[in-house]
Amino acid sequence: MADENKTDDKPELDDAPAKPRSNTSLIVLFVGMVVVLETGMFFFLVPSAEQVSALAEAELIQSVQEGAEKAEQEQSDENQEIEFDLGAFGETFSPIETERSFRVELKLYGLIRKKNREKMAKEFDAKNGRLRHAIRMKIRNSELNELTENQLGLLQRRILTTCNHLLDEDLLLGVGFHEFQLIEE
Repeated sequence: MADENKTDDKPELDDAPAKPRSNTSLIVLFVGMVVVLETGMFFFLVPSAEQVSALAEAELIQSVQEGAEKAEQEQSDENQEIEFDLGAFGETFSPIETERSFRVELKLYGLIRKKNREKMAKEFDAKNGRLRHAIRMKIRNSELNELTENQLGLLQRRILTTCNHLLDEDLLLGVGFHEFQLIEE
C-alpha cells in the first residue's frame, strides 16, 4: 500500500495537462522571420544603385553600338556604287589632217550611288538630248590616238566632266564602256 500512496502523492508527468504556448509569441516569431528573410533578400538579391547604373549604361552602350552598326549597314547600302546606263553611241568622224573615216561604237554606263538612282533617272530623262549631244561631241572631237584602247581614260574623264556639268549635281562618280569598237571605214 505504501506503493499506492507514493503514486498518489506525485502525479505522473504524462497525465499532467500541457501548458499551451502563447499565440502572441508564435506571431512575433513568424513576423520576425519574415522581416529577417526580407532584409536578407534585399541585401543579397536587390542590386545596389551603382550596379543598376552600370547595368543601364552597359545596355545603353550595346543599343548604341547595335544602332550604329545598323546605320552603318544602311549607309553602306545607300553608298554602294551601281551602274546607270547612259546609252549606245555610234559616231562616224574624220580626224583632222586625214582623209580617212572612222566609226566609233560604244555602250556607255555611269557609276552612281544607289541612293541617287531616282534622282539620276529623273535628270537623265529631262536632259537626255543635251547629254547625248555632249557625249557625241566629245567623241567626235577626240583625236585618233585618244580612241585607242590604252588611251580611253582621257575620253572617259572628258565625258564624265561634261555630264556632271550638265547635271544639277555631280551624280556620276565615273563612266565606263560596256562595249567599245573603233572601226576604220
